This record gives sequence, structure tokens and C-alpha cells, in this order.
Amino acid sequence: MPLAPLAEPKSFLTRAWGFAKGFVAISVLLPALVLINVMQTLSAVLVPISRPLVRQINRFFANFWWSWVVIWSKWYGVKVHFHGDDVPERENALVVCNHQEMSDILTLFFLARAKKSLGDLKFYAKNMIKYVPGIGWGMLFLDCIFLKRNWTSDHKHIEKTFDKINRYKIPLWLVSYVEGTRARPSKIKQSQEFAKKAGLVPSEHVLIPRTKGFVATMEGLRNHLDAVYDLTIAYEDGVPSLWQWAKGYVCDVHIHVRRFPTDNIPEDSEELSQWLIERYQVKDKLLDSYYKDGEIREDLG
Repeated sequence: MPLAPLAEPKSFLTRAWGFAKGFVAISVLLPALVLINVMQTLSAVLVPISRPLVRQINRFFANFWWSWVVIWSKWYGVKVHFHGDDVPERENALVVCNHQEMSDILTLFFLARAKKSLGDLKFYAKNMIKYVPGIGWGMLFLDCIFLKRNWTSDHKHIEKTFDKINRYKIPLWLVSYVEGTRARPSKIKQSQEFAKKAGLVPSEHVLIPRTKGFVATMEGLRNHLDAVYDLTIAYEDGVPSLWQWAKGYVCDVHIHVRRFPTDNIPEDSEELSQWLIERYQVKDKLLDSYYKDGEIREDLG
């Protein structure tokens, strides 16, 4: 089963101090995000003059605010440990990652910032998120891909976005949570039942990935991408919520990184699907080993 949620401290004083720290973090970071939304909106007046300039401005805003999230997290004691492959700086990549909680995104910020690609992060996200002030509005200006979970309408929008990325050679780390949702006990059980019916190996810690979007992304962006990054995130003491992260309860997080050059990844759609499924079987073994032994085993990755 997936790792349990992070437990709240038993001490009242520790909880009170955590609340104070969380209040301070939100009081600083959220108003800054709203101000950045305003400046992003104002940048739209430059679209008729230079779209590349507008993208550079919004990349700066994203890098600035997300860097503050990383810096603030470090102040609060978060340490992210990298394992596996050392990826190059500033290359174009499709990032696939196990998904447990929204805090997974903050963990990714650490790796992206270390590789000077923080402002290049783009996400597949649910369509409703783009209506959320702050984060959603900001993602609109970053060419993130919002999905309605209707392949007919989504496919046209995805192709249009891919065409823009290819035509303008837009730098990116495109993050795709191919499990489709966060791994929870009920979802794991459903995934295991599906795996048995489909003749697949049931997983204990991750969901069977949805391959259609991954295949479409590789077909649409293969010539633009340098590599696929296969990331596995593991928390030490339990999966934290965003609020627990803001309260400073998170200490050590681990990311196992595997880099696969695009040229080494299958082109056939069925082979691509099987490749992704096999990678998630490896993720499951990595997490199982970590939760049992407390270490990331490189020989499994």
C-alpha cells in the first residue's frame, strides 16, 4: 500500500509553532503570487510586439516565485536528496513521476532549480485549475496544458500546443503524472483489480499508468525532446500535505532519477505503452525496497 499521510506532531507547542510558521509562509508567498499574476496579465500587451519576449518575462516570473518556494522550504529544514542519474542543465525533457500528494510538485522544484530549468516547468493539469487565482492563472501564461479528460477535445488542444512548442522551440520540462490521480489505498485497489483483468503485474505503491497521453506526447514532441526523466519520489516519515509542508513538518525527501535519451525510447505506440508500464513496475520495486529497508537501491532502477 502507499505510504501513510504524515502524522501531526503530538506536542501542542510544536503544532502551534508549525501553525505560526505556516501562517507566515502563506502571508508572504500568496500575496507575492497575486502580484505576479497582475504583472503576467500586463505582459499580455506585449504579445503583438514579441511573443518570445512575453514567454521570457513569464519564465522569469515563474522562476522567481518557484525559487522563493524552494528557498523558503530550505529555511524550514526541507532537504531533498537526489539519487540515480545526474541530468544535464537546461535540456528539454518529458518528466514522468509517481504522484502521492500536491507536495510532489514542490519536490520537483528542487531538482528543476538545480538544473536551471525551474522557469521551464510546464504541467498537464485538470482544466478547472486554470480558473484558480494565483497558481491556475499563472500556469495559463506558462503554456501549461489543461485537460478536460475528453480525448476528442483534449487531443486537438494538445496538438495545437505541441505545434507551438515545436515551432518556437520553447524550452521545457513537461511534467506528466501518468497515473492520472494521486495514489491512495482505494485507487491502488482499483488499479490492482484492473491489472489482474488486463494481465499486468499489480502494483503496491503506484497506479498502473495511463499510456495514451504519454504516447501522444512522445509522438508530438519527440523531435523537440532531449530525454525522458523517470522520477520516483519517496518521503521518509509519511506523505505531507501542502499545509504540513508550509508548517515546516517535512525534513527529508528522496528523488530517484533515471534519464532516457529520446533516441533510446521506442517509437511504436504499443512498445511505448509497454515501456511506460515497465518503468512503473520498476518504480513500485524502488518504493517497496525503500519503505522496507530505508534506502534507495540503485540496482533496482
